Amino acid sequence: MSLNVKIKLSRGMTAPEYATDGSAAVDLRAALEEDEVITLCPGERARIPTGIAISPERQDVVAVIAGRSGHGLKHGVTMANSIGVIDSDYRGEISVVLINHGNEPFEVRRGDRIAQMMFMPVLAANFLTVDELDETERGAGGFGHTGIK
Repeated sequence: MSLNVKIKLSRGMTAPEYATDGSAAVDLRAALEEDEVITLCPGERARIPTGIAISPERQDVVAVIAGRSGHGLKHGVTMANSIGVIDSDYRGEISVVLINHGNEPFEVRRGDRIAQMMFMPVLAANFLTVDELDETERGAGGFGHTGIK
């Protein structure tokens, strides 16, 4: 399944591309100035521009921004809000907020891959107010009620 997405480029960036035929997401890159370096010290956050804005052809999709697993594993760098939600009607530049949970400073330079973006379908909920919900085996059990093993 494919989706046409109009893309507006700024800051001299190019359109993202899928790395392989089986890639679910495209990499987003830092759209910094050529000589600009953002250094994230442990515990610090920074908003990194990507130089792209999008317009999907349909309103029933969302662009989901996720962190890069290698950054998390090797450096402790993740997205500050875990995931980003880019609504189908948002037309501004996409930015990524990174946070350094690691022990060493982490540098971001122009063109560095900082996150990944995938498109997913969206279902709009019709909320129905009721007095009781249907019963299930699980019920209201949560927060580890099934144990670890």
